[in-house]
Amino acid sequence: MRSILITGSSSGIGYHAATTLKTKGWRVLATCRKQSDCDRLKLEGLDSFVLDYEDPHSIETGFNTALELTGGTLDALYNNGAYAIPAAVEDLPVEALRQNFEANFFGWHDLTRRVIPVMRAQGHGHIIQCSSVLGLVAMPWRGSYNATKFALEGLTDTLRLEMRGTGIHVVSIEPGPITSDFRLNARKEFDKWIDWENSVRADQYRASLVPRLYEASKAPDRFELGAEAVTNTLIKALNTDRPRAHYYVTTPTWIAAILRRILPTSVFDAIAVKS
Repeated sequence: MRSILITGSSSGIGYHAATTLKTKGWRVLATCRKQSDCDRLKLEGLDSFVLDYEDPHSIETGFNTALELTGGTLDALYNNGAYAIPAAVEDLPVEALRQNFEANFFGWHDLTRRVIPVMRAQGHGHIIQCSSVLGLVAMPWRGSYNATKFALEGLTDTLRLEMRGTGIHVVSIEPGPITSDFRLNARKEFDKWIDWENSVRADQYRASLVPRLYEASKAPDRFELGAEAVTNTLIKALNTDRPRAHYYVTTPTWIAAILRRILPTSVFDAIAVKS
């Protein structure tokens, strides 16, 4: 039975991946940030325990728990849990950006470094990073998330090069809009950190970002796909010893990847500011 450690399994992409891979015979170690979510997943028959990227002790404890359950082996790691803090960059507190990097980048790196010696010793493994189209192109109001995902793309590409010949495959999956609680979680972070009503951009927030955050559930993105689109891609990457370096998911990701190569920066910027 192959084993996989999945983070951010409480809902959306992580939850769909965990439940699907379990039906396909994988030993799934589904982690969440909250114990209540872990308890719910246990009732569904999953091995679930707490792993919070923002807490180094939680990462250490969660990793050790995973190895205890598998007898010290791990075939795959799926780094997935992440969130956004939507705002204009000039309104983004440094502490908010720092916290977002802990959740979306430094915590991933911490866990990945712990997994690599295990995979190196057994001579094989897959490290799958759930990145984003926003790790390929920048969009306004998404500076914090853009920054974490751009950093992740660079670190992952470097790791992939360094792992050549070790039997450890490093892969990035770049989804575009996927049905999940992502906007709901972003709204919570926005309310926590952003004093938008006192911003010089208050009128822009009121006209653009605030309606998008609070009314998005009524009007899904027309290109939005279900979480199964990402899970299907994950399974492709896991089931080959020669995975691609990058897997694009959803039409917007493919369009963005192509346009950033063929368009002058000024033209692409004109398109991006309307997104």
